[in-house]
Amino acid sequence: MLKSIRTLCAAFAMVMAILIVATLPAKAQLKLDITKGVVEPMPIAITDFLSGDQLGTNISNVIAADLERSGLFAPVDKGAFIEKISNPDAAPRFEDWKVINAQALVTGRVTKQGDGRLKAEFRLWDTFAGQQLDGQQFFTSPESWRRVAHIIADAIYEKLTGEKGYFDTRVVFVDESGTKEKRIKRLAIMDQDGANVRYLTNGKDLVLTPRFSPSRQEITYMSFEGGKPQIYLLQLETGQRELVGNFPGMTIAPRFSPDGQKVVMSLLQEDGSANVYTMDLRSRTTTRLTSTSAIDTGASYSPDGSQVVFESDRGGRPQIYKMGADGSNPQRISFGDGSYSTPVWSPRGDLIAFTKQSGGEFSIGVMKTDGSGERILTSGYHDEGPTWAPNGRVLMFFRLPPGSNSPKLSTVDLTGRNLRQIQTPNLASDPAWSPLLE
Repeated sequence: MLKSIRTLCAAFAMVMAILIVATLPAKAQLKLDITKGVVEPMPIAITDFLSGDQLGTNISNVIAADLERSGLFAPVDKGAFIEKISNPDAAPRFEDWKVINAQALVTGRVTKQGDGRLKAEFRLWDTFAGQQLDGQQFFTSPESWRRVAHIIADAIYEKLTGEKGYFDTRVVFVDESGTKEKRIKRLAIMDQDGANVRYLTNGKDLVLTPRFSPSRQEITYMSFEGGKPQIYLLQLETGQRELVGNFPGMTIAPRFSPDGQKVVMSLLQEDGSANVYTMDLRSRTTTRLTSTSAIDTGASYSPDGSQVVFESDRGGRPQIYKMGADGSNPQRISFGDGSYSTPVWSPRGDLIAFTKQSGGEFSIGVMKTDGSGERILTSGYHDEGPTWAPNGRVLMFFRLPPGSNSPKLSTVDLTGRNLRQIQTPNLASDPAWSPLLE
C-alpha cells in the first residue's frame, strides 16, 4: 500500500501537472557508493511495464537507457528473465532474480484514466534482501510519457546512490546544418538523452553560447541579428524574447548568476581588450569586474554566488583565474602546460571544468577550486565547451573528429571512463544543461 503523498509540479511547455504518490516501506539495504571513483555498474533488471500496448515497454526502455548511460547501472538483458511479472503489486519471486544476478529489480504498470491521463506506477525491489525499496505513481498527459520515465529513473538513481539524478533535465544547444561554407546555426532544445528536439530560432541569424538560468525556464544567448552581436533573454515557456542591453562593443559569453538575477559577460573594448561585467536584470545597471588590457572572458559564478571563475590571457596565454563576485582579489589557478579556456563551476561547488589545449589536442578536464588536483577526462582533436549536469557528476561537451568541421555532442562522467555520444538530428555544439525540471 502506498503510505505517503507528495506532489511534483511539471512545468514543461505548460502541458501537464504531475501528482506523485510515494511509499517508503523499508530502509534500503542496497546502496551504490559513488564516492570511490571508479564504480562497478550495478546489475539491475527493468521489466516491461504492464500496459496492454507498447507504451509500457517504451517507458521501461527509457528508464533502462537513462540508468545505463550514467555508467553506474548495467540493465540485465530481458532475454535472461525467468519470472514473467503479471502483477506488479505483488512481491516477485526473488530467487528467480538472484540467479541472474539482478541486485535490483524494477516493476511497473501504465493505465489510462477516465479523464484521459496516464497513471504510471513503479516499484523498486532489493532482490537479495527480499524487500521493496521504493514505490511511486504518477499521473500525466499521454504526450508526456517520456518525462515520467525520466522522473522514475531519477527516483531509482537517488534511492540506490543517495544523490539526486539528472535525467529529468533538458539541454539547449546550437543546431548546425548545411555545408561548411553556408552553415546554418539555430538554437535548439532537447531532453538530456537527445529526444524531443525543438527549435527556438529560425537560423536567419548566427547564434552562439546559449546558457540556462538556474532558477527559471529561461536562457541567455548571443545573436548577430542585424549584423551586431547582442545578448538576448528567451523565456522558454512563452517564447518571449528580450534584449539584455545595447553596448558599444561586442558582448561575449553571457551566463546567469546562481539566483538568476544577473548576467555576467565580457564586453570588447575599442583597443581589442575585453573585460568582465555584470548586469542586474531588473535595474539594467552594469558593474565592471575586471580592468586590464588583456582579454578576460568566459566567466562563471560559484554556486553560492560569492566568486567568479574566468579565463584571461593577461599572463601571455589563456589561463583560468578566479576572483570575488565584486571583482576583488583576482588570482590565477591553472598552471599546467598549454592553454585553458571555458571554465565552469560545478553545481556541487567542488570542481571547475575547463577546456585545455596542449600538444595539438583539446581536452576536457576538471580541477579543484584552488587549481589543484587537475584531471583530464577526455581528449581529442577538438573537445570543447563543457557544461555540468545538475548533480555535478556528468559533463556534456562538443567534439570535432580530426580534420572535420562537424561537431557532435558527447557526455563523460567524472571517472573519464564513461564517454557517450548524444544523437542529434544534425550537427551540434555549445551545449548548456538545465537544472532539474520542477
